[in-house]
Amino acid sequence: MAKRFTDLYPRIRSFENLWYAYRDAARGKHCTPGVARFEFHVEERLLELEAELAARTYRPGPYRSFYIRDPKRRLISAAPFRDRVVHHALCWVIEPLFEATFIADSYANRIGRGTHAALDRAEQFAGRYRYVLQCDVRQFFPSIDHAVLREILARKLACPDTLGLCDAILDGGAGVLDGEYTQAYFPGDDLFAAARPRGLPIGNLTSQFWANCYLNELDQFVKRTLRCGAYLRYVDDFLLFADDKPTLWAWKEALCERLAALRLRVHQGSSTVYPVAAGIPFLGFRLMPGVRRLKRRNGVLFARRLARVTRAWVRGEVVAGAIWDCYLGWEAHAAHGETTGLRAALLRGAASAGRGATPSLPLR
Repeated sequence: MAKRFTDLYPRIRSFENLWYAYRDAARGKHCTPGVARFEFHVEERLLELEAELAARTYRPGPYRSFYIRDPKRRLISAAPFRDRVVHHALCWVIEPLFEATFIADSYANRIGRGTHAALDRAEQFAGRYRYVLQCDVRQFFPSIDHAVLREILARKLACPDTLGLCDAILDGGAGVLDGEYTQAYFPGDDLFAAARPRGLPIGNLTSQFWANCYLNELDQFVKRTLRCGAYLRYVDDFLLFADDKPTLWAWKEALCERLAALRLRVHQGSSTVYPVAAGIPFLGFRLMPGVRRLKRRNGVLFARRLARVTRAWVRGEVVAGAIWDCYLGWEAHAAHGETTGLRAALLRGAASAGRGATPSLPLR
C-alpha cells in the first residue's frame, strides 16, 4: 500500500514557507503591478495569508483570462499574486511526495526534464526502434475531472486540511475553461455528467503539477501493464516505440480505454502508428534517426516576429536589447537541431527588414 502523508498543513501555512513561496512566485516579476503592490507591504500581506490559512478562511480570488497563440490558440488564466504565493507554498511541500512516484520519462514542469531532455530521449528511442505510436490528449486541461484528480491526490495525502486547500484552489478554477471544453460522455455516465466540475486553469503552478499527477496514472499503466520499455510523455503528448505495428495498435486501444477511465480522449486523427524513418514531429522539431530538424512553421513564425522587432528598433520604438531578447531565446531552442544555415538566413532577413541596421548577434 502506498504511503500516505499526514500533518502537512502546518508546514504549508507557516510564515517561513510562505516567505520562500513569495520569493519564488515573484522571481522575474518584481516590476509587474500586482507583484509590486504585494511587495509594498509584503510582511503584512504574508501574515494575512498565514492567518487566513490557519483559520481555514482562505478563498482564491478571480482569474484574469486572455488568449495567446503558441502557435495554437490557448486561454491563459492568471490568478491574483497572493493566490500564486499560496500555490507555491502548497507545491513546495507536497510536490516532492508525488515526484518520487513519477517515472523518469515524464517530462515538462520537472527539474532537469524540460523540452530538450525530452527531445534527446525521443531521439534515443528513434535510433533503436522501427515504429512509433504518437498520441495526444484532446482538450487536456479543460477535460481534467476534479473528482478523479481529488481521488488521486487523496491516495497520497492523508491530511484533511491540505486536501481542503487543494479543494479551495480547484473550486476557484472551476468553470474557467468551460468554453474550451466539448462535452463528452463515457461508459456509465448519466444525464448529470455534463455538470461535473472539470478544468485546470492554464497558468497556475498547481495546474502544471496536478497535470503530471493526473497523467502519472497513464504513465504507470504503460510501464506496468503494457510493459512498454520505450515510452515518454511531455504534458499530454506521448510516444511509444516498438519494432512491429500490431503491438503499437494494440497498445493504442488499451491506452484509449485507460484514458476513458480518467475521463480523457485522444485525438483520433493525429494519434497513429508510423515508421520512425518518416520523421517524428515532436516539440517543434522533426526527429529521425540521427537527425533533428526544426519544423518549418517554427522558423517562419520566428522570422516574422524578429522582422517586426527589428523594424520597431529602426523606428526608435524599442531599444536594441529587445532584438537580443527576441533572438537569443529562440536561438537557444533552435540550436538543439541542425539549424546553423536557417539561423544565419533569419539574421540576414532581419538585417534586410531593418535596412541593414540589425545589431550584430552571435550565432552558435
